[in-house]
Amino acid sequence: MTTADSIHPETDLPEQRTEAPDKPEGPIVAAILAGGIGCFAMGVFTTLGEASTSIKDWLNWNNDVGPLAGKTIMAVIVWLLSWAILYGVYRNRQAETRQALTIALVLIGLGAVGTFPTFFQLFTPE
Repeated sequence: MTTADSIHPETDLPEQRTEAPDKPEGPIVAAILAGGIGCFAMGVFTTLGEASTSIKDWLNWNNDVGPLAGKTIMAVIVWLLSWAILYGVYRNRQAETRQALTIALVLIGLGAVGTFPTFFQLFTPE
């Protein structure tokens, strides 16, 4: 290949370049936000399970596992539903991925706090 055959972007004419159209980032934003919502849901269900004996009993779907089974299954259901809903909303839209990531990280952080015993034990009935 000679230097005359190589492509130099600075000398190419604009009409000779082909550009791929931008794809909407909505589906990516939907997935990122749904992950954050699912993590937040886990923290909420963990805290609610400690705050109320009736919720703790309702979340006890398997005696071998205890209320952890209900907490995780409900968090997964919330994650999947939020992903489906957000995908429908953002499917063909341009969206800001950085803003979605920031929101998701805040939700993940709040969800993690909700699963720490020092936090959820504050709501345990005495």
